[in-house]
Amino acid sequence: MEVRAFRGWRYDPEAGDPAKAISPPYDVIDDASRRRLCEQSRHNIVQVIRPEPGSSETDRDNRYTRAAELFRGWRQEGVLKQDDEPTIYVYGQTFDVAGVMRTRLGMIALARLEEFGTGVRAHEKTMGGPKEDRLRLTRATRSQFGQIFVLYTDPEGEIDAILEEASRTSSLLESTGDDGIRHTLWAITEPAKVARIEKAMEPRHLLIADGHHRYETALAYASENKDLEAAQYQMMTFVNTKSEGLVILPTHRLVKGVDGFRSDELLFGLADEFDVETFNDPGSSPEGPRERLFKRLAAAEAKGEHTIGMYFGRGIYHAATLRREEALDALGGDHSADWKRLDVSILHALILGSHLRIDEAALDKGNRLEYIKGLGDGVEQAVREVDEGEGQGVFFLNPPRMDEVEAVAGKGERMPRKSTFFYPKVFSGLVINVLE
Repeated sequence: MEVRAFRGWRYDPEAGDPAKAISPPYDVIDDASRRRLCEQSRHNIVQVIRPEPGSSETDRDNRYTRAAELFRGWRQEGVLKQDDEPTIYVYGQTFDVAGVMRTRLGMIALARLEEFGTGVRAHEKTMGGPKEDRLRLTRATRSQFGQIFVLYTDPEGEIDAILEEASRTSSLLESTGDDGIRHTLWAITEPAKVARIEKAMEPRHLLIADGHHRYETALAYASENKDLEAAQYQMMTFVNTKSEGLVILPTHRLVKGVDGFRSDELLFGLADEFDVETFNDPGSSPEGPRERLFKRLAAAEAKGEHTIGMYFGRGIYHAATLRREEALDALGGDHSADWKRLDVSILHALILGSHLRIDEAALDKGNRLEYIKGLGDGVEQAVREVDEGEGQGVFFLNPPRMDEVEAVAGKGERMPRKSTFFYPKVFSGLVINVLE
């Protein structure tokens, strides 16, 4: 894989606090969080990466052209300045998961774009809408604002050692958000160290952890601009799969709007292939039904069992454990055994597809499932929606292991959409790659 340093554009501290100008990636920003980010700084990058439509949206005057004009003005005014030397940026994120503090260290650099194959592998399915949106923004701004989050494997930690050394120097930026995650940026400019990293990355393969839509957008833009050398590269955050700070959290499913949905009929139908346990009255246990369910899911993960949690209301939770692995033979004849053994595949094929008729066409429309991050109060909110009649049921999953993700991607397959939640997200605006 060809990886190289670049002269990034960064916020000039003299124009305002750079820590207040960065943003989560565009696809996790709602209207309320966008307003908060704009209040933090009038130069917050959210105004560019998630531009709002105006009263008039024409071919020449629209949200994307206005974002490009704003971004161009910031460069002309000196709000953003380009670094003098080709740099590999070290990106550290310190965060808490279940009471344990972790640090994930990676690097921001450019990689030459390749079609999906052995050099670059995807692991999740994508949807058309976000790709068209990102392509229009790239055409207008001719820039890359957020990093595609990719993984490489370096068991010896050769590259990590260089990054860790850099992380002990003075930082370029430090920012801690309301979520408690600390983002820190350092620079590697010494030609010898840059060359060592670039050479060490040559034999590596990349697996996209987050940013599939943006990678496919970059491929499309590169194809449209074959004569523009800069467009053949994409800015990415690279993290070693062996990093102790690499965390995958679960993404649960909230079901809505399924005609004729009846939980009792679903539970009865599942009995053919699953052993179903029910958690309601805590009895002698000091733990409530939900806590007992999640303890059961954790035990299943440790044992390698395929167990799906379920909630349909009235404070009653269920755990469905696949009884016979022979049932996996029915999961998509063209898929590998590794794909079929994913809990998310079992949920989508044997439960959502077979019993609730939520197929790929329904998922493409996006009106049957909501994806719930296994973080913060996401589970609480989903349960509340079911209790209040806004949702019909929640299905809880254990997160896939890193080796499962690698096995599926290594066979050229893609997991069902929203199968992984690599935590935390990599932020936008730390460094910007201008393609002109």
